[in-house]
Amino acid sequence: MPNLSDPCFRDRRHAGRVLASALSHHAGRPEVQVLALPRGGVPVGYEVAEALGAPLDVLVVRKLGVPGQEEYAMGALAGGGVRVLDDAVVRLFDIEPEAIEAVARREQRELERRERLYRAGRPAPGLRGRTVILVDDGLATGSTMRAAVRGLRALRPARIVVAVPTAAAETCEALRQEADEVVCASTPRPFRAVGLWYEDFSQTGDDEVRALLARARHAAPQAA
Repeated sequence: MPNLSDPCFRDRRHAGRVLASALSHHAGRPEVQVLALPRGGVPVGYEVAEALGAPLDVLVVRKLGVPGQEEYAMGALAGGGVRVLDDAVVRLFDIEPEAIEAVARREQRELERRERLYRAGRPAPGLRGRTVILVDDGLATGSTMRAAVRGLRALRPARIVVAVPTAAAETCEALRQEADEVVCASTPRPFRAVGLWYEDFSQTGDDEVRALLARARHAAPQAA
């Protein structure tokens, strides 16, 4: 069991290569589509997609923060109008419906802005009947990933795989109720926070996201 002085990964690209080895049973399958959660999930997803020979795209998900305590998630939004609320958090903070709607409207605007920015006019990939591997750089509470999985269900993929380099063990177990397969490369205890398990957990910028997506698109024909 690693201790808190020993990060598991040098950076997100290294984490993606480690994660890809745990997903090798999906390599070379034409039905596989990798979707990364921006922004931090994209460098991880890039390495996974390259190793598996699969196309890469993004699925934008936005956390809904508790008003006045925005770092505390009361739910999340995903594309296609999906909203996931944590009823226990809403009750705990006694959040009025009007306040939830105000936060949701703001985050919906940001979700749409990011989709336009990252896709640059490209349509979202068709996912019906495919195996979709959802990638992020780690899971703490899992609320955004849960919203992503529920949003994807409406698009009728054959199989949804949640894949992360590091996560809280209990979050991985909870997500097994939502996804068809969950791959967590490491589940250190105590977990505390995703960033503790990276030597370099600096923020991923929009320019890096767009550059990696463009590189993946150009490499896709060779991978295929």
